[in-house]
Amino acid sequence: MIKLLVVDDHPVVRSGLAALLASAPEVEVVGAASSGHEALDLAEELNPDVVLCDLRLGDGLDGVDVTAALRKRGTAVLILTTYDNDSDIARAVLAGAAGYLLKDAEPDDIIAGVLDAAAGRLVLSRELEGRVVERLSEGVPQLSAREIDVLGLVTEGLSNREIAKRLFISEGTVKTHLVHAFSKLGADSRTGAVATARRHGYLAD
Repeated sequence: MIKLLVVDDHPVVRSGLAALLASAPEVEVVGAASSGHEALDLAEELNPDVVLCDLRLGDGLDGVDVTAALRKRGTAVLILTTYDNDSDIARAVLAGAAGYLLKDAEPDDIIAGVLDAAAGRLVLSRELEGRVVERLSEGVPQLSAREIDVLGLVTEGLSNREIAKRLFISEGTVKTHLVHAFSKLGADSRTGAVATARRHGYLAD
């Protein structure tokens, strides 16, 4: 039996995925988490073989953060999300994800993806695999989820103080995130950082 942990911040999706995977005779759903931090705590407690994880998990750790942490302990992480940006896929693969599936995949494909992840096989459609190879060959700056959040609010024309209030963090923390984002993106201005982030697929046009 493959022990599976489901991670998604939407209760209906989380319970639906758990029910779907529990119907597979080879899979035992041992738990479900609603956040990145809860996923790491449950993984420590339940020791799953595979973690099926959403990419965006609200505030805190995202799916890439969870992947990077769990890969250190040898747990296979399969990303299941609605986002198909090349940069998101590349970030997940670089973090060590066993694969990347979209939520509109057929139920049988999701089950097969879990089985493949448990067997150590890369789970990517041919189309996504080609896009990942192309994007990785270009080099993708690795922005954190919070850095992406801050840049997204920059696009709305918000000041550092306004961004801090919106995200419930200090103005100094906003500045730190921007400095890190500027460095990773090779930008020297807010406008340049936003333009580069858009080019890499982190922000919508």
